[in-house]
Amino acid sequence: MKSFASDNYSGVHPAIMDAIIRANADHQISYGDDEITAEMNQIFRDNFGDVEVLYSFNGTGANIVSLKCAVLPFQSVICTETAHIHVDECGAPTQNIGSTLVPLKTPDGKLTPDIIEHQLSFIGNVHHVQPKVISVSQSTELGTVYSLEELTALADFAHKYDMFLHVDGARISNAVANLGCTLKEATVDCGVDIMSFGGTKNGMMMGEAILIFNKKLRKHAPYYHKQTGQLFSKNRFIAAQFKALFTNDLWKKMAAHSNKMAQLLKAEISKIEGVTITQEVQANAVFVIIPKHAVEPLRNTYRFYDWNVEIGELRWMCTFDTTEEDVKGFVEKLKDVINI
Repeated sequence: MKSFASDNYSGVHPAIMDAIIRANADHQISYGDDEITAEMNQIFRDNFGDVEVLYSFNGTGANIVSLKCAVLPFQSVICTETAHIHVDECGAPTQNIGSTLVPLKTPDGKLTPDIIEHQLSFIGNVHHVQPKVISVSQSTELGTVYSLEELTALADFAHKYDMFLHVDGARISNAVANLGCTLKEATVDCGVDIMSFGGTKNGMMMGEAILIFNKKLRKHAPYYHKQTGQLFSKNRFIAAQFKALFTNDLWKKMAAHSNKMAQLLKAEISKIEGVTITQEVQANAVFVIIPKHAVEPLRNTYRFYDWNVEIGELRWMCTFDTTEEDVKGFVEKLKDVINI
C-alpha cells in the first residue's frame, strides 16, 4: 500500500536514479568544482537569472545556510507558528544562527504585511531583537500557496523596512505548478532575496539548492555553507539529480501530478458524510477531520500523520508516484472505517 503520510516516504524517480548512476563514472573534482555542478549552476541561471547556487543535503541545512546569510544574532526571523523552521527542525535554526524566531499565528499558513506590522514597533529599541528576515514556506505547511501578488506584497513590505524575504521552497515545485507561471516569475520577479529549492520531496534521493538572488547576501555564503556541514565533497551526485529534475521540466510534471492527486482525493472525500476538509487544497496536501472512531482503523492500513491533535485534524499527502488507484483504494477504505 502507498503511504499518504509524507512526500518524504516516496522513492526516487527512475530518471533521477539513472542520473546518479551516470554521475558515478570516472573521477570528478570534489566540493562542487566538477563539470556536472557547473552545468547545473548554468541551468539555474537560465531559469532564474543572476543567482549564486549552493547545494545542501536537506531542507534544514538549506534553511540554516540561507538564514545565516541574512541575519545577525541580535536580529529576528519572522515566520508562521506552523513554519518548518519553527516546528520541525529541532531548534536547528536558532542553535546555528544564534537568532530569535518570531512565530506568528495565521489562519491559513500564510503571512501578510498586516500580520507582521506590529513587529515594526521593535525597530530601534535596544531591548528587543530587531526584525530582519521574513521567512515563508511556498507552498505552506498547510498546503496553501502564496499568490504572486501576496508574495510581492511581502517582499515590498520587507524591503521598505530594510528586511529580507526568505522562501523555504521545500515544495516550491508544487507551488509553481499550482500558480501556472515560471520559476522566475514565482520568486525573483516577486522580490525574493534568498530561497531553497527542494528536491527531496519531489522525486530526488537527497538534496536541496540554496539560491541567493540578493547580492548583499552572497559575501559569506560559501563559508557558512562549509561551516554548517552542508558542503558535500561529492557534490556532483546532488547536481546530477537536479539536472534530471530540470530535464524536460520533470520537476513541474511530477509536482503537477501530486497536486492533481490531492485534488482527486479532495473531490472523492468531499462526497463522504462526516469528513471535513479544513484547509484549501492548492498543492499536494489535504487536511481533514474525520470521525474519531475511524482514525486508527484507517491508520492500520495507510500511514498518515496527525496534524492538530486537539481538534482531530489529520494531514494526507500525495506524491509524484501516487496513482488514481491509490487514491480510490484509500477512499474506499475510509468509507469502510467510517461506517463501522
